[in-house]
Amino acid sequence: MKLTLEVWRQPSTNAQGTWERHELDGLEPAMSILEMLDALNEQLIAQGKEQVAFESDCREGICGACGLTVNGLPHGPENNLPACHQRLRHFKDGDTVRIEPLRSASYPVVRDLIVDRSALDRVVIAGGTVAVNAGTAPDADTQLINHEKLELAMDFAACIGCGACVAACPNGAAHLYVGSKLAHLSMLPVPRQERDQRAKAMVTAAESSFGPCSNYGECAKVCPENIPLSAVAAVNKERMLSGLRRQVKTGA
Repeated sequence: MKLTLEVWRQPSTNAQGTWERHELDGLEPAMSILEMLDALNEQLIAQGKEQVAFESDCREGICGACGLTVNGLPHGPENNLPACHQRLRHFKDGDTVRIEPLRSASYPVVRDLIVDRSALDRVVIAGGTVAVNAGTAPDADTQLINHEKLELAMDFAACIGCGACVAACPNGAAHLYVGSKLAHLSMLPVPRQERDQRAKAMVTAAESSFGPCSNYGECAKVCPENIPLSAVAAVNKERMLSGLRRQVKTGA
């Protein structure tokens, strides 16, 4: 299988980026996008040229590090799969494949296909404080959780933070990501104690780095963990409930 690759090259955040064109032969349809980039780097090394920088870790669809854009689509042509699981069988022999970083104003390019996604980390850090009584761990059955609610909480907890949802959104919104965290933690008894404080802090952090949500739905199409679109609603829901509860407490 032969493909023509157009790869984005950018040596640093403030440098001017450009496209490089490469021909790759001997590829297999079962190879992943990342394995194709491995093959490209092997070819570049043999030619004495600089390798293409890209991120990867587990290559099992768990870590979320492999986010990049393939022919304008975050991760690649197949919905709900990370780049490390996108296979070359979706392309035809002789096709041109354009590989670039995840594109968003909140993701500055570090080098080539690597972007800085620390804006996502800042959202989690903002809601990461927990104030609970220290001491001996409670028995497992002292705080009962409804099975259906637990399963739903785990569905939201599946988010791996790849950031593709932001790149797919025309507004650069992170509501699917933020909502998955808020919805997950609001359903469990211990983290629920910080529910109002967490909602206010995380939404404020998100609004400082990401755009507003207009319910386009592209985020759910690219999410590797199939986070339901209902997570988007959790952002405004949790923010509204935290405000209402503060009013009740203060008697406003």
